[in-house]
Amino acid sequence: MIITAGAIASARQTYFSPWSQSKIEELDRVIVLKTVMDWIERVLRFAMTGLFALLLIPVTLQILARYVDFVPRYIWTEEIARFCFIWVIMLGAMIAVRHDSHFDVDLLPRPRTKAAKGRASFLVHVVMFIFAICFMYYGIEFAREGSIQSSEIADLPMLSIYIAWPMAGVVWALFLLEKLLEDVSLMQSNQPLKSEA
Repeated sequence: MIITAGAIASARQTYFSPWSQSKIEELDRVIVLKTVMDWIERVLRFAMTGLFALLLIPVTLQILARYVDFVPRYIWTEEIARFCFIWVIMLGAMIAVRHDSHFDVDLLPRPRTKAAKGRASFLVHVVMFIFAICFMYYGIEFAREGSIQSSEIADLPMLSIYIAWPMAGVVWALFLLEKLLEDVSLMQSNQPLKSEA
């Protein structure tokens, strides 16, 4: 079955006829945004998986060197393991922002409508966005400081570690923009929330 541009336009007219053209264009932008964010998340997950696998190598060497005599005791393994661990944590934190997986404390009353839930989430996400901007701003200064340093044992540039902070701020800001758009669409609804049992 071949789908032509005319068929797509006809389907849009049929299924979205009550919607205005601006609403359809807004839906298209949301779909593009979600696709880009999904791609970014896939890259982050792939990098985190690779770094976690890489983390196992120096840790395994450290353990074997303690109990097996023929395995040499490398000094660099501790430093490489620490660097991989830092990156795994930062990448995990980036992904957790997209899925609202960070722990939270209920300070606001429990919302009863979707609009109230949207307003509460919007407030939380705006505060998180401010923190993301701080991570970007101060993270750049932090990375500049790291660009003139190198690690003591492996002699790696510290920029390779320090760049994780501004990068986290940028990715958090991108994911939070997606969240803020979702919150705005929730605020426009006035339906009651389904009870969580």
